[in-house]
Amino acid sequence: MTDIHVITNENRARYKDLIDLHHQVRHDIFVGEKGWEALRKPDGRDVDAYDDEHAVYLLAVDGSKLVGGQRLYPTTRPHMISEVFPHLVHGSRGIPSGPDVMEWTRYFVVRERRYGRTDCRLLAAMQQYCLDEGIETVTAVAETWWLPRVHSVGFKTKPLGVPQMIDGQPTIAVKVPISEDSLASVRRHAGLRGHAILPRHFAQAA
Repeated sequence: MTDIHVITNENRARYKDLIDLHHQVRHDIFVGEKGWEALRKPDGRDVDAYDDEHAVYLLAVDGSKLVGGQRLYPTTRPHMISEVFPHLVHGSRGIPSGPDVMEWTRYFVVRERRYGRTDCRLLAAMQQYCLDEGIETVTAVAETWWLPRVHSVGFKTKPLGVPQMIDGQPTIAVKVPISEDSLASVRRHAGLRGHAILPRHFAQAA
């Protein structure tokens, strides 16, 4: 059974080993598989400026194995779109930000779980967490091939600009509305019956 753990600054000390493992898996996937050489680190861990005390991690764990994850970050602070990808956003309204907007980054599922329901569980967890926290929108930078996948499970996306080539892939900035309808749809695809995420006080033994 895959559980989704919510890790914030309040409970991070109890997840030290899992967070370190997730940085290693991120490096394996984003550098080793996807070839994002700008992220390569000598210690084999993908850690960037947004892996600080303000980051929220939603990590998928099956038994003792990490099988997927994602990061949410407040847009009230300098974040990836505002600092790295502002050129992907066009229009007079600029980059969406505010206390009810979070940035959604570093989504991954390990290779052997990409054809099951792990991705849907992670997508449901993102919607569930945001609904619980009063977040109305998430922003993201994504390769365009990924959009049909999230649309197929009930997400809606709104482009913030036009696609541009980044690392050989057409890439676009989008915003994703958070809604009960989207959560219900992805829950059906994931086969979920209960809450999509574990209670915040829950933690694996260190």
